[in-house]
Amino acid sequence: MSNPVSDAIPSPSQPVRFEPPRRVETGVKLRGADKMARIPVKIIPTEELPRKPDWIRVRVKNPGEVQRIKGLLREQKLHTVCEEAACPNLAECFGGGTATFMIMGDICTRRCPFCDVAHGRPNALDADEPRHLAETVANLKLKYVVVTSVDRDDLKDGGAQHFVDCITEVRKLNPATKMEILVPDFRGRMDIALRLISECPPDVFNHNIETVPRLYKAIRPGSDYQHSLNLLKRFKQERPDIATKCGLMVGIGETEEEVMSLLDDLKAHDVDLVTIGQYLQPSKTHAPVDRFVHPDEFRRYAEHGQRLGFRNIASGPMVRSSYHADLQFAGIDVSGLGQSACS
Repeated sequence: MSNPVSDAIPSPSQPVRFEPPRRVETGVKLRGADKMARIPVKIIPTEELPRKPDWIRVRVKNPGEVQRIKGLLREQKLHTVCEEAACPNLAECFGGGTATFMIMGDICTRRCPFCDVAHGRPNALDADEPRHLAETVANLKLKYVVVTSVDRDDLKDGGAQHFVDCITEVRKLNPATKMEILVPDFRGRMDIALRLISECPPDVFNHNIETVPRLYKAIRPGSDYQHSLNLLKRFKQERPDIATKCGLMVGIGETEEEVMSLLDDLKAHDVDLVTIGQYLQPSKTHAPVDRFVHPDEFRRYAEHGQRLGFRNIASGPMVRSSYHADLQFAGIDVSGLGQSACS
């Protein structure tokens, strides 16, 4: 019998078919209910956003530095995932002079219901973006840079060459700066993407698996759990000298046992660094928070990861994939730093 949900998900070997909603013009952002209108598993809007527990409280600091960085980003026509995904750590990171840059525009070809990045038909790539990124890194005097992107299923290489161009330009102006890239899944384009990035690798290759396999149809429509694992493992096979990293969120419907099993899978696929953080619902139209995970449970995840032998695992309510990425790469436990952002 045909399953309308599973039939809507392409197989891992096929490119994701990019079908923006009808009558949507290039460059128009869809958010909220408009973005969620065509996902396979429908989201019932939440009447009220849940009250956060005491261990999740963001402290805003150094607002002047936040505005300075925002101004510099606008001058260079750059985007950050900190802003586009409404990251709760934005004030802390911007206030400390750091940011995670989001390349290839601010419109994603996917419609993940946990994510606040807009969906739609993206604009053409900006050929000057790699240079602008390199100049901004130099102006901010950054020693460690995280570069991520929207999904670009409209591009034949998924945007892999643009990642390479950004790595190349940043290193021209900032030869001492370490670079971490947080890549999409390159579904249907893995071979060409891995070939390009392996020839000009970053210091850390990061790809977020986001959630447990049982929740993929609802939470990551258009993605495939095993494909994401294979992407990480294959890059490690191509470049065993480069650290691999993976992030996931909890509190979106998974069980503790499922997270432990996911960590086992990451270790079996040669992942070096792991981040685990609390899912926070961006709006009433996004996937609802199932529960607020207690810090004790985060500690159990960290302990399990340590037993498995990950090079570093950051597990805490405020941890995000790129949060204090420089410190995690250096081997420092940043789990507690995530909680230090709370009052």
